Order: sequence, then structure tokens, then C-alpha cells
Amino acid sequence: MTTNPTTSRAGRREWTALGVLMLPLLLVSMDVSVLYFAVPAIGADLEPTGTQQLWIFDIYAFVLAGLLMTMGSVGDRVGRRRLLLIGAAAFGAASLVAAYANSAETLIAARAVLGIGGATLMPSTLALVRTMFTDAAQRAKAIAVWSGVMTAGVALGSVLSGLLVEFFWWGSVFLVNLPAMALLLLLGPLLLPESRDPAPGRFDWLSVPLSMAAVLPVVYGLKELPSQGWNVRYVVSITVGLLFAALFVQRQRTARSPMISPALFRGPGFTPAVALNLISAFGVMGSAYFTTQYLQSVLGSSALEAALWALLPSLPIGLAAPLAARLVQQGVNRAYVVAAGFAIAASGYTLLAFAGTDTMALVLVACGVLASGLVMVMSQIMDLALSGVPVERAGSASSLMETGAEFGGALGMAVLGSIGTAVYRHGIPSSAPDAAHETLGGALAVAGRMPERTGDALATAARAAFTDGMQAAGIAGAVLLSGAAVLAAVSLRRIRARTHEDAGQADQLSPSGV
Repeated sequence: MTTNPTTSRAGRREWTALGVLMLPLLLVSMDVSVLYFAVPAIGADLEPTGTQQLWIFDIYAFVLAGLLMTMGSVGDRVGRRRLLLIGAAAFGAASLVAAYANSAETLIAARAVLGIGGATLMPSTLALVRTMFTDAAQRAKAIAVWSGVMTAGVALGSVLSGLLVEFFWWGSVFLVNLPAMALLLLLGPLLLPESRDPAPGRFDWLSVPLSMAAVLPVVYGLKELPSQGWNVRYVVSITVGLLFAALFVQRQRTARSPMISPALFRGPGFTPAVALNLISAFGVMGSAYFTTQYLQSVLGSSALEAALWALLPSLPIGLAAPLAARLVQQGVNRAYVVAAGFAIAASGYTLLAFAGTDTMALVLVACGVLASGLVMVMSQIMDLALSGVPVERAGSASSLMETGAEFGGALGMAVLGSIGTAVYRHGIPSSAPDAAHETLGGALAVAGRMPERTGDALATAARAAFTDGMQAAGIAGAVLLSGAAVLAAVSLRRIRARTHEDAGQADQLSPSGV
């Protein structure tokens, strides 16, 4: 049954349903980082090759990114609740297989299915939020919760991984998914409304391989650049992906029933929201590339200690999104709230530019400021993007925003990581072994095999060089996000916040009339 959205205020049932929806969202975001500390134990047990270990870690994110747009469109057609429940069942089954995998090949296959399940869950949760909360103020609060849970999940995943591997076996990091997915399968049919596009047209099968061919090579190339450098293979990969992206865009413009309707971009604020969301993800992942290494390799914390310290910056995140929503509801122009969020995040990057080799408190404060500012941004632009499109297209709109975030995250790691790596390599003595010039971890490993005095000198130089690289990336990040603040103030200034009546009008528009 397809619901006809109204502008009535959500009650206890809808807010309870939101809590249920947060379970799969939290687990999907956690699975991005849940293997951080489990990889050594998996390596000892399954003995994967270097290539297999890389795929165990990366296949989930690649499949997730490649299928987001497809699954958003499928959800609009078959029903978001139905797709959510199918994805939950697949996610739970794949988690069980992954937990008891007895070979690297089995674990890789299970992680791939987890990525497929994750691609169904992420756009479905956000689209259902759009369906259940038609009142503008309530929807803004619900999306603020969604944004906070999404951001916190990545941080919690690594910590949970460290704790479980410390006291149990590595398969336990997957078993924690089962109770939440079982609860979703039990309560979802009772609490969640079904919604779909009543007239979606024929599914455009050609757009599926085109979208994957556009997304996967670009994400792969961008993820490899920071550690491997500007290798021609990665440049070619990105170029090929961009060519397929051009073909995908052309297909959407000419197909009778496109996967991503071009009409979405005519919605008020949707295009700048996609761009600003990409920049936000750039800022989040660009800083994470440095701070995790800083805590472990520069300060010498253990993996679990680093993960626990990394939780501290996530504490203010829970306040940032509700604060932004409240400011907009009280009449502050959304453009200025988003610009302020970018400015706050830029100040976090500025603090990173003053970090030294023993300034953990400063780095943690910088991360907290940075994350809080970007969560303010993401919650507001998600609300802006979804409030301006018909509910029939909510799945496609959600998937497009999330795909943009995947691109932004990979781009942030590539650009800021490359800046940091270039500065790092410049700071390593030319007489040091080649491995020391590649990464900080490589330098510390080489230093450990050297005579004590020589090794200590190399390790000190490598830590200082890495910190210099982080400072350079901090300056670049601050400049970029300051520019984003100006862009947000200009591009969003004339777009007013959606009102209770506006939501109802948007829901009555046909996809072609967005």
C-alpha cells in the first residue's frame, strides 16, 4: 500500500519508528570502520594474501558506493519499507556468514553482500524519514538525528571493533549486527509506512552499469592516491570513471524513465545542497586520514587507546545538529547557519595547523570543532535537499546525496592526503631508506630495525615530517571550508526554509514538475 503524505504532525508512532530506523543506519555506518582493529586477527586466522586483505577491508565501501543510486531508484519503485526489510535480511545473513567465514574468499563475498545490503538501507532510511515527517520543523529535527547517528557510527565502529577483538574473536564484530536487524525485521512492518512512486515508469537497466562504472573507478583511484601517489594507473582509473559519469548524465537527460530524474536539480536548493554535502564529506574524511595516524603513530597510543581518545571529539556532535535546526526554526536564514557551520569547521582545520608532535589535546579539540561544524552543515543541507523534492523521488534524492558524500570523502582523502604526503616526503632525510619516504608507518618500521641512535633520529624526523604534513593539510582544509562558507551564504541566501504548507505543496508536485 502506498501512503499519501499529509502535513499532519508526527506522533509517538513516528518518533518510535525513527528510533527503529536509526538501528540499521548506525550499523551500516559502523561497518565502514568496524574492521580497523580486527584485520590483524583476521590475518592470523585466515592468512589472506595482501590483495585479499585489501579487498576484505575495501569491498564493502566500494559496493556500497557503486549501488547507492541504483537502490535509491529501486526503493522509489518497489517501496522503501520493502527494500529496507529485504536489505536488513540480507545484511543480517551476510553478517552471520562473515562472522564464521573460514576462508578469505568467503569473507570477501560476505563483505560484498554487506555492501549490497548497506546500499539498500541508507537511502531507504532517509527517504522514510521524509515520508513520515511532513511537518517542516519535525522533519528538520528528525534529519538532525539522522545526521548525528550517521556521523557517530563511523567513530563508534572502530571503538567497538577494538573492544570486541580485545575480549572475543574477530567474528564478533559482525555478530553485533544480528540483534538490531532482527528487531528491525520484527518492528519495521508494524511501525514503518510503505511509500513508493505511484508512477515510476520502466526501470532503466542501462543506467545501473553506467552508474557503477562512473562511481567505482573514481572512488578507487581517489582512495589509492594518498598512499600510492600519482600513479598513472589511478589517474587512468579516475579518468575512465569520469568518462562513464558523462555517459551516465547523458543517459539521465535522454531516457524516458531515468534512474535519477534531472527534474530533481530544478528543486529549490537541491543542486547547491549536493555540492555542499560533497564538500562536507571532503572535510570529514580529509581530517580523519591524519588524526587516526597522529594518535597511533605520532603519539604512540595503542590502537584501542587511540580509538577511545577518538571518541571524545564525537561528544559535541549530538548538540550541533539540533542547535542548527533550532536556529533555522527561530528565523535565522539557513544560508547563514550553514555558512557558520563551515566557518566553525574551518576553525577546526586552523587548529590542526598549529599541532605539534605532542599536542593531543589540541588535535582532539580541533577534531571536535571540525566535526560539530560539519554536522551542522550536513543536517541542514540534507533537510534542504529532501524538503524541496516530491516524496515520490525521496529515495533517488537521498541516494544522490549519499553518493556525493562518498565522492567527497574519497576526494578529501586524495587531496589533503596528497598534500600531507608531499610535505612528509620532503621532510624525510634523503639518506633514509625508500620505505621511510613512503609512509610514517614504514619509517617507524625501518627505524625499529636500525641501531638505537640512528633509529630514534629517523623516527623523530618522520613524526615531525608527518605533523608538518598535517599542518599543511590543515591550512588547505581551512581555506577550502572558508570558501565553502562564502559559497553557502551566497547560493542559499534566497532559499527560505520550508514551511508546513510548503511541504504539502511539494508532495503534490509530479516528478516532472519539480
